[in-house]
Amino acid sequence: MSEAQAAASQPLVDVNDPVAKSLGYVTDTTKVDKASNPTHAATQKCANCVQFQGKATDKQGACNLFPGKDVVGPGWCKVWAQKPGA
Repeated sequence: MSEAQAAASQPLVDVNDPVAKSLGYVTDTTKVDKASNPTHAATQKCANCVQFQGKATDKQGACNLFPGKDVVGPGWCKVWAQKPGA
């Protein structure tokens, strides 16, 4: 992450935040509960989701679902949808 990106970073979403919990947000897509999320695939992560406002290579970035907060690139939630071209 560049200095400019680091300076522009927002606080990270807390996995215990009520909205994050309702969306099943996790900071590591490999730790998704498969029983609760049977359609999840290990290739699905915040960094390649249409809601993620950063680049696919960014460690963290803004998410449309969490105004004023950043999510981590390798995270995941139930709203995940493939970003076109990612």
